[in-house]
Order: sequence, then C-alpha cells, then structure tokens
Amino acid sequence: MNDDYWYNQDHPQNDNAASGYRETPSYGAAPDPGATPAGAPTPPASGYSYVRPDSGWGYTDAGYIPRQEAPAPPRYNPYQAPPKTPKPKREKKGVGFGKILAACLICALLGGLIGGGIIYFTGQSTTTASDRGSAANEATPAPTFNYTSSPAAPSVTSQPNNAASSEGTTMTGAQIYSMGCVETVGVTTNITTQNVFGQTSQASVIGSGFIIRSDGYILTNYHVVSDAYQGGYQVNVILYNGDKYDAKIVGVEPDNDIAVLQIDTTNLPAVTIGDSDGIAVGEPVYAIGNPLGELTYTMTTGIVSALNREITTDSSGTSINMFQIDAAVNEGNSGGPVFDGTGSVIGITTAKYSDTGVEGLGFAIPINDAMNIASSLIQNGYVPGKPNLGITVTTVDQTTASYYNMVVGAFVRSVNAGSCAEKAGIKTGDIITKVDNTDITSNSDLVNAKNTYKAGDSAVFTVYRNGQYLQLTVTFDEATPATPGTANTQSPAPADNGQQNLFPGFGG
Repeated sequence: MNDDYWYNQDHPQNDNAASGYRETPSYGAAPDPGATPAGAPTPPASGYSYVRPDSGWGYTDAGYIPRQEAPAPPRYNPYQAPPKTPKPKREKKGVGFGKILAACLICALLGGLIGGGIIYFTGQSTTTASDRGSAANEATPAPTFNYTSSPAAPSVTSQPNNAASSEGTTMTGAQIYSMGCVETVGVTTNITTQNVFGQTSQASVIGSGFIIRSDGYILTNYHVVSDAYQGGYQVNVILYNGDKYDAKIVGVEPDNDIAVLQIDTTNLPAVTIGDSDGIAVGEPVYAIGNPLGELTYTMTTGIVSALNREITTDSSGTSINMFQIDAAVNEGNSGGPVFDGTGSVIGITTAKYSDTGVEGLGFAIPINDAMNIASSLIQNGYVPGKPNLGITVTTVDQTTASYYNMVVGAFVRSVNAGSCAEKAGIKTGDIITKVDNTDITSNSDLVNAKNTYKAGDSAVFTVYRNGQYLQLTVTFDEATPATPGTANTQSPAPADNGQQNLFPGFGG
C-alpha cells in the first residue's frame, strides 16, 4: 500500500489542516468532484482517511487554501521620502546696550513694588491675629477622622457588647453579625424511627435558637423540638464556640410555635430584646441561623415587607400573627433571631412560603408576643389561662355536606370524658356551626374561635344533630401541657385537622 494513503477507523479525526485527518461518511456528501485534481487518488468509501495536504483534495473549510497552492503575495517597494532641503541659518545679531539698560530698570521697579506689598500685608495680618486674642483659641477645631477596618469575625472567646443596641445606635451589618453569632445557637435532635419491617433508622432535626438569658435560657420554635417533646428524645444545643450541651425543654406553646430550652451553664451572651410593636415596613432586618443544617451561622439581610400576616404553620390549623420579611429563609433557620438595624431582636424566624416561582416570602413571630409566652413558660412550664374544649374534630366542606346531606362545619369525632364539652352536652357526630356569633366552616375556624376566649369564659355553641340545630353553653376548661414524651390528648392529632378522609369518595 502506498504510504501516502492509508485507512484508519480507530483514531478520531483531527481538524487541523496540517494533520490531514478528516471524516468522510459513506452516506455523506463528498467534496465537489470538480475540485478533485486529475490523477488524485480516490478517498476511501467510509470511515476516517488520511489525505496528503498537497494532493489538492480534502479541504472543505470555507476560504481555506493550502500554503502550497496559495499565490505568491504581492511585492511592494518600500516608500522612501525625498531628501529635505536644509534651511539657511539666520545670523545672530548682537544685543544693544539700550535694551539691556531698559530691562534692568523694569526689574528694579517691579521688585520694589512686590517687596512693599509683602511688608504691608504682613503687618496687617499680624495686627489682626493679636487683636483677636483668646477668641482664636476658642474656635472649633477642624474635625478629625479615625479610619478603622471592619470588625473581624467574632472570636469564640469574645463577649458581644450590647451597649450599642441598647442605646438604639445604628450598627453595620458586619457589627450585627459579629455580635449576633455568639448570641445564636444551633438546636439538634436525633430521632429514631422504625418501619413496618422492624428496621430502625436515625435522622436529625436541625434548627436554630438564641440566648435570652445569660443563665442558659434559649428561645426557639416549637416545631424545631416537637419530635423531641412528643417522642422523649434528647435535644442538644451547640454554641458558636463549638461547645455542645444537653438541653432541657422548659415549656412549649404549640399553638403559637414557641418553645423555651435551658442548658446548664452561665455567663452566656444574651441578645438585646427590641420592640416589635415599633417596627415599620421598609426597615432593614438581619436573620442569623443554620440554613439546611449545614451552612452554620449564615446571615441574610432584607427589609420588613408587611405586618400582621395571619400564618398557619402547624397541622392543627392555628393561625399565628407574624410580620413578613424578604431576607432569605430556609430549613434550619427556624427559631433563629431577626435583628433590626440597632442589633436588637425583633422577631423569631419561623416560616417561609415555598412554591415554584415564589421568592422572598419569609415570616417571623414578633418578639413582644414571643417573650410574653416565654416568660409564662419559664415561670409555669406552660401558658396558664388557655381555653380547652376536650374534643377532636374534622372539617365538613361544602362538597361533602351536599353529598351526605349534612351541613358545613366542624364534625366532632371524639369527646374526652369529663371535659367541658361533655358537660355541656356535645356528642360525637355533632357538627359545630357557630361559636357565639362566629360562623364555623372548618376545623381551623373552631380553633381560632376558641383561642379568643380564656379558661373560665363561656360561649354558646350551635351544633347540628339529627337534622336539628341545638344551642349548648360551654364553659372552657384550662388547657394544661401534656407530659413530655406522651401524646397530647387535649389538642387535635395531626390526622384531626380536616385532612383525614372520614367520608368515602371525598378528600385524601
């Protein structure tokens, strides 16, 4: 075989024209036969082929011409400028004595005038300064500027200075982060689950919290520790310096998503509590937390976007008053602090609305509401005076009511023995349609209506039973907290929020 032409299917094509490799599919369009020089060898029918660069065949790139075939470049004669004709030199003339004398007289005159002016103005300035005397010493000094670098990341041994925030002084974002990191904590719970085959697995629930008292009290969301509270699991708190403590659950308030923890240590850097009643839309906010459980001590910034949003965060259907922020909020941020521009905490990061195309919808519980509840939890272990009915209910919507010839309302699934509901005559199967003058169309309506009363208050319940409406007077019991590690029988279970399908053919 001629060494200039050989067939190779094992090597990829190299588009470099110098190499000569190209791909010629058997079914593809071949180069223009008219461009093939006479006597040139015929390329292989398929696969990869090598073509000698000077064969005249195989070049398909637009406008490309092999060096061997390129015409010689045009030749140019270098441009030569014509020689310059030298200019005749002018003869120098001597300077006359008269001109020299005139120049000397002009210089003498100007020197006298300038010297006299300097003496005159110097004397005037000296006299003015001495006449002013002590007044010059009392003048305001020129301002001085001290340029300092931005504060460094907080040291694990440093203690934050809350004086700036307590005085209402505006702080930079770097200062708030430096201070807030040591006041914020991570909250973790390791839970164990078992499937239907008896296999066990472990998972971690991770959130945030912040120190409200130097003797170890920490505020967070209830949903951060709900698994630990209901299942009896251990809660751990991790400080910014890496110290890890077993935490005690002091008290919880599920209806308002608040929990208080305590760790056995002292001299902790507590946050400065602000006034959430004074916040306004447009004010800057800073949120610190542990998003995704991995990006520890992340700070995001934004503004207050809206006030007085009624937000439902748990499965019981309870609405909580919150303010809206556009700072980024993600899983793991829950329970962390929201700072204002002075470094004071004005809220607890609690919820984020997530959906396709939705951004910047975070929500925080006002700190005034949270601290009122926290004070009761620290003092009593629960919030006293909360009303309790002692029933579990589910929602009857319009579609279900029409199909089963029922009415819209809250369907009573069970009644606790000895409860105020039982004493008032409420029975399983009743449908609650009103509480005083408030219409009840769902489970959440009933919960919200109940929360407007206190323990010991009375209300008239309108119930639908066997095709008739009855009015029953209920005097609310006081809700007491469930023992940690046990089910709370006084609050509807997650399946009792209207999501369970009690009526075949409707719902989930």
